[in-house]
Amino acid sequence: MADLVNALGIASARIYAAFGSKVALFREAVEHYEAGAGGFATRALAEELTARQAIERLLREAVELYTRGDGPKGCMVVAAATNCAAENDAVADWLAERRRLRTASIVERLERAVTEGELPSSSDAAALGDHYAALLHGLSVQARDGVPRERLLALIPPALTLLGPTTPDPI
Repeated sequence: MADLVNALGIASARIYAAFGSKVALFREAVEHYEAGAGGFATRALAEELTARQAIERLLREAVELYTRGDGPKGCMVVAAATNCAAENDAVADWLAERRRLRTASIVERLERAVTEGELPSSSDAAALGDHYAALLHGLSVQARDGVPRERLLALIPPALTLLGPTTPDPI
């Protein structure tokens, strides 16, 4: 709170008056992050025509966001999860639910790919979704640890091989 007071140049009482509590302020900050830069995964899953394109874009945009030079490294939702004190169990649970929802959205996109024939009917959409969610979260941790962008981007092609061979573009 002291850092926020210094950055904003206003008294903590005004911040509490505006948000009610540190928890409410934090939740609003996360929602703001997810509505903007942190919403890259939602946009990729909704906008790309194929699951492969969606997963590739999701991972690439994660690396770009998590390694940007003008802000903190990694993902706010992932980083905050490892920094919750015991008295903030409710916040940790709320963050865990947000991560579970992200995983579910990836699984849903992969299930649609199975239904539409983009992936074989034998594909385990849940396992693939869990894999990509774990990679997404791991990219955040690695970025916070200083792993260079190029190394993180190099993880994407091997991860995409789980979706099978690419289909050549029609001539």
